[in-house]
Amino acid sequence: MLIIFLGVLSQWIAWRLQLPAIVLMSIAGLLVGPIFEIIHPAESFGELFNPFISLAVAIILFEGSLNLNFKEIRTFSKPILRIVTLGAFIAWIAGSLAAHYIAGLSWAVAFVIGGLFIVTGPTVILPLLRQAKLKSRPAAILKWEGIVVDPFGALLALFAFQFVLFANGDETAAAFGLFFLASLFAAGLGAGAGGLMGLMFEKGQVPEFLKAPMVFGMVLLTFVVSDLIMHETGLLAVTAMGMMMANMNIASINDMRHFKENISVLLISSIFVMLTASLSLEVLIGIFNWQIVSFVLATLFVVRPLSIWLSTIGTDLTIQEKTLVGWIAPRGIVALTVSGYFAGVLLDAGFADAELLTALTFALVFSTVIAHGFTISWLGKKLGLAAADEPGVIIVGASRFATKLGEALADFNKNVLIVDPSWGRLQGARQAGLKTYAGEILSEHTDYEVELTPYETMIVATETDSYNSLVVNNFVPELGRTNLYQTAIHIGDPSDFHVSLSGRTLFAEQWNIHELEAKTEEGYTMRKTQLTDQFSFEDFKGKWSDEMIPLFIQRSQGKIEFFEGSNKLEPKAGDVVVSFTSPARQSDRTQERLENKRVKIATQSKE
Repeated sequence: MLIIFLGVLSQWIAWRLQLPAIVLMSIAGLLVGPIFEIIHPAESFGELFNPFISLAVAIILFEGSLNLNFKEIRTFSKPILRIVTLGAFIAWIAGSLAAHYIAGLSWAVAFVIGGLFIVTGPTVILPLLRQAKLKSRPAAILKWEGIVVDPFGALLALFAFQFVLFANGDETAAAFGLFFLASLFAAGLGAGAGGLMGLMFEKGQVPEFLKAPMVFGMVLLTFVVSDLIMHETGLLAVTAMGMMMANMNIASINDMRHFKENISVLLISSIFVMLTASLSLEVLIGIFNWQIVSFVLATLFVVRPLSIWLSTIGTDLTIQEKTLVGWIAPRGIVALTVSGYFAGVLLDAGFADAELLTALTFALVFSTVIAHGFTISWLGKKLGLAAADEPGVIIVGASRFATKLGEALADFNKNVLIVDPSWGRLQGARQAGLKTYAGEILSEHTDYEVELTPYETMIVATETDSYNSLVVNNFVPELGRTNLYQTAIHIGDPSDFHVSLSGRTLFAEQWNIHELEAKTEEGYTMRKTQLTDQFSFEDFKGKWSDEMIPLFIQRSQGKIEFFEGSNKLEPKAGDVVVSFTSPARQSDRTQERLENKRVKIATQSKE
């Protein structure tokens, strides 16, 4: 209970304070584990501890690989291929040299741990990308590297271990060749399992309510079968399974992806607390060894940048992208769990210096999580690779009112994107200088053609209420229901639309998109009103009528808040109220200003 609670609590605090969640989870585990000794997960779980960790890693890795659609990288596949092949090889050699000459490990142990430390992993990189909100290209490179290299790092360490045993005469050539056959079998098993699941889903042989559970069970089965044949090949199997399903264009893939993502967040939260809480004080004290500290610094500032810069020579990556990718490489759960396995087998094989592996791995994991967790957002902004400094607004539906609303938001330096399937309907928005996208917002192509990361708010304002609700529900997992708005229901009783199926109603129940379009036809325009101590919100409300529709306010701190039926805003002095005002009211205001000006001039003349 405490493990799950602390993990989820750390995620929530990190979200509230905009801090790296992994750092808080690790700290929470250290506090309740080796520091205050409140819990001892390894002792409590006993023989189930390592199997549970392994199965959780398999699920997390599969969930990440479900996002590896080749369409995402069709324009920059070359640098990713270089990084996961040549870059991984350079990192292995350089890391092994650092482990031998700096950390003082024997060549055998150095090459095993050097192969393992090429991993970054979805358990750490995906939460950091969710927090940092980088542009699509650098984010995709880091995501693909983290997921693809994760199983290869474990396999590379296994290959190095097999080679060491073979060189020492402890393994035969046949046993060494079995490693390659087992790896091929794992990849084939995973791809076959993913293809089988995809075909069953597309042919309607699995009901909707059983799709996610069946995939869940198949992932565990595939991982265990592969791992029983040869240890550490299970990660390759589940990665191949996820990539196969991601590229089969399965209609219900998004539903499964959301289910797996929720499971992964819970597992990541729990596992980091479990692993750090299971460490001993001796391991914590051991990481302050000067050799270990020197090795960590060499990995951060030499090995990682060197592998990225050398492997991407001749690609179209910019200097800024190489700098960011060359710095961000946090290690996570796979490094911790697999290093524990290799520490045991290396000690059994007679390599006494393998005792350092646990302290060395934890030092690298914790250092990279802190260093990269606290710098990824800052560095992304400094290099111009952050998606946007100012959260943006997507408006679905290119009506004339939507264009005017977009212009009003853009006047406050908000990043606005208007989406509509019709190129012609977007003409007004293009002429107004707003960003536009001609396409279906619910289409899979939109995920790859439009960078949606900079936008945290969506307004759905088409003429069809049911479609508006459909779009809202589709984007709830990405944006959250509190950031999704739709114009008022205009057909039938609004109460017929269940609250869980609709977004927050914009402005007021009577102002549906047809009414707003009619007001636009009448010549209504946007008007800004600055609230002061002398002219309060109550004074402004006294002027509300059918000729003035309040739309949103900009707080004095710069935040935008929309008027809506269920939320009673309380604007204060310093806020700006934006309203949709009739030409008659605008004319009255103009006459009022002119009369005030004439009175002022006459008064000055008399004086």
